[in-house]
Amino acid sequence: MPNSSNYTADHLQSSSQTPNAAIAAQPSYIVLPRANELAGKQYHTALEFLIDHFKQIDPSVWQQRINDGKVHWQNGELITAESAYQATAKVYYYREVLAETKVPFAEQVLYQDNDTIIVYKPHFLPVTPGGNYVNECLVHRLRIATQIDTVAPAHRLDKDTAGVMLMTLNPQTRHAYHQLFLDDKITKDYQAIAKLTPTLLSEFADNTCMLPIHWTVKNRIVAANPSFTMQVVEGEANSHSEISLVAVKNGFGLFELSPITGKTHQLRVHMQSLGMPILHDRFYPVLLPKGPDNFDKPLQLLAKRLRFTDPISAIEQDFQCQSLNF
Repeated sequence: MPNSSNYTADHLQSSSQTPNAAIAAQPSYIVLPRANELAGKQYHTALEFLIDHFKQIDPSVWQQRINDGKVHWQNGELITAESAYQATAKVYYYREVLAETKVPFAEQVLYQDNDTIIVYKPHFLPVTPGGNYVNECLVHRLRIATQIDTVAPAHRLDKDTAGVMLMTLNPQTRHAYHQLFLDDKITKDYQAIAKLTPTLLSEFADNTCMLPIHWTVKNRIVAANPSFTMQVVEGEANSHSEISLVAVKNGFGLFELSPITGKTHQLRVHMQSLGMPILHDRFYPVLLPKGPDNFDKPLQLLAKRLRFTDPISAIEQDFQCQSLNF
């Protein structure tokens, strides 16, 4: 059974997950809301706001962070327990987790110039900090590798999905690369592996169908429950994918996918809607219980190719990574 991309084997360092306490190397920040944005609430100190806003964090944690000098204003001045609430001011703090799992796969830089860096992101590695990941993310790794603190993603790629990503380096030109995605001037090609439906398996057994088989999928995708998952509902289509089955082996299919729109989890939901959820998908068709990542079973979805005309240099760019192991 296919279960990993070529990069999984090439870059595997360890099959075990070792949690380690971690504090973010780069600070996060929150802008203190204006009075008309507080829904009648009133805060005398910045600490009062932090405790009320981040209800999932014990108040003693914020108190300890402040005592340790880990919370400050934008100019670097430390915030104390008595520091007055200042509407529109930025409060900087360092995210901490008791256990951060090391992702045992390496990113690979495919190209770099003054404005961009094109990189292969491995499975399981978040692009930016979130949840139990503060330093184990693509942005932090690239900032260390390049010694450029302004590395930032130009688009999204799920933590569970591997593949080619466009990152920006220059804040002065960053908007031009974001605009490529807003104007649909980026072409993205994906691969996926999924178990075939019984109908397709029967047709291949009877030699009554031939490859490639193509589907145009258009439907309406909205947030489900829990809100980090998505679902198809009745109504005007807001998502569109072109999907082709290009190879078959041992009951599984290799698919080529082109997302025309960019809804969250779009390709995963569209494959599920065809009755062929992507192999090792922990969200679809059934949300599995939360637990540690199984590094031996990465989601079989790969952002294989990225094509665009560079808005600064006008050079036609075309980047690919290795295919899924099928």
